[in-house]
Amino acid sequence: MSTEKPAGPVVEDASSEPETPLTPLPRRRIAVVAVIAVLVFGLDLLTKTLAVANLEGREPIRVLGGAVYLQLVRNGGAAFSIGTGMTWVLALVAIAVVVLLIWLARRLRSTGWAIGLGLVLAGALGNLADRIFRAPGVLHGHVVDFVSLFEPDGRAWPVFNLADSAICAGGVLIVLLSLLGRDYDGTRGRGKKAAKAKATETTETEAAA
Repeated sequence: MSTEKPAGPVVEDASSEPETPLTPLPRRRIAVVAVIAVLVFGLDLLTKTLAVANLEGREPIRVLGGAVYLQLVRNGGAAFSIGTGMTWVLALVAIAVVVLLIWLARRLRSTGWAIGLGLVLAGALGNLADRIFRAPGVLHGHVVDFVSLFEPDGRAWPVFNLADSAICAGGVLIVLLSLLGRDYDGTRGRGKKAAKAKATETTETEAAA
């Protein structure tokens, strides 16, 4: 009886699993990111322009029965006015984030991630544009905020803008997709783990034979 063993274990490539398609990147995923980013960035720019033109020097405007107050606030810091006085640092961080998001967009195979990434990218670009082009100067510009919830002057919730809302919405969507096991490349996290476990088990079985 021959005791010769195979030259090596035959292990199925996890990438061959049906739920882990390593196909060329669909162009439509990049298109989804680009369209959402452009549209939301445009809306953010428009609303900020209107806010500056109509709310400058005015008392807060009460709308929706006091659920929302419209007032112009120029924020030199990050969200919740953190980091005021470090505007140039925040601008550089925002630039790095935008570059990272654009790099990641080229690797997307998930429509859900494309939508979330487009929203976050639009928000980052919207506030970055303020820091670059608005007073008092390049990389020191103050972000235009104009929505205060429930109370004026941000007493109930920090004053924000459309870009902030886009970042929050996109971030929530991405976190939700991650919790559901859906990765940016279109694969399922649980599927990857199962395929890896199966491959490891096969290797150990054949090695013990």
